[in-house]
Amino acid sequence: MDPIDDLRRAVRVVKQRHPFDIVAWVILPDYEHVVWTLPTNDGDCATRWILIKAAFSPGMPKGERIRNARRRNGGRGIWQRRFREHLVIDDDDLRRHVDQVHINPVMHGYIAHAADWPYSSIHRDMRLGVVPKDWAAASEGDVRAGRAEAIGLRCAHPNLWAC
Repeated sequence: MDPIDDLRRAVRVVKQRHPFDIVAWVILPDYEHVVWTLPTNDGDCATRWILIKAAFSPGMPKGERIRNARRRNGGRGIWQRRFREHLVIDDDDLRRHVDQVHINPVMHGYIAHAADWPYSSIHRDMRLGVVPKDWAAASEGDVRAGRAEAIGLRCAHPNLWAC
């Protein structure tokens, strides 16, 4: 099975018991960025990440480089131990984080156009017609603003998290 399919399955399983909405997500070869909306009065990104990692990791073949301390504790080297989280504070902050998620494959030189990266939620936004197919092309050298408003995302929700 494809590791991306395994990750999608893990996310679906975790979302059933610990709901969240995916605002933006991109998976790169060595890391991923997400923006989630969590239920009201629930800011627990950590539990969701732990459960996603736990559901995904057993399906991955062993053999990754791993430090001795992690090996002694039965850990794997697939994931970083830590993650950064940020509570989105306003509409501009939301726009910056969503755009940052979607521009990452271009910024890291994997592709020339954001639409060319297969593991990005930008394709959902393009299917909805709120993001043009040529959004954030490397040759343009810019990230177009206004997407968050175009797809009806407002920061009025108190639990938008960038992880």
